[in-house]
Amino acid sequence: MMLEEVVLLAAVTVLGLLEQAYFSLKVIYARRKHSVSPPATTGPPEFERIFRAQANCSEYFPIFVFSLWLAGVFFSQALAVFFGLMYLYGRYLYFHGYAESAQGRLEPLYFSAKMQWVLIALAGLGVVCTITQAYLGLDLLHSFSHVLGLTEHT
Repeated sequence: MMLEEVVLLAAVTVLGLLEQAYFSLKVIYARRKHSVSPPATTGPPEFERIFRAQANCSEYFPIFVFSLWLAGVFFSQALAVFFGLMYLYGRYLYFHGYAESAQGRLEPLYFSAKMQWVLIALAGLGVVCTITQAYLGLDLLHSFSHVLGLTEHT
């Protein structure tokens, strides 16, 4: 792939990095507001929810980045970018929902998890299809497109 072909994946990655930085700043502000000095990770429930929301988002960020890039390079950049943006939006809603209440995190959590699993599936399918094409001469993506009626039969 050429640089121009992955620029949208890079843009979504940078957006995700900015989101992670924003979440980290929210923890810093919560520490100051609730007088919770590092290295403490416990304090009032309001602080703990913000801290856990940020920690959870950080824990899943590497999985997101790898699946975004694998899906974009091996399957479809457009689909990877779309589901990547949906994932980041879900994580934004998750963070703010969790900051308000533990229950407020659930709906956005389920949404972002679905977007993450779609990215993982696209990445896996893309890698498998690339391997079968490179080593077995089978173009599975083209075959799937025929079966689904997405391409004309040749």
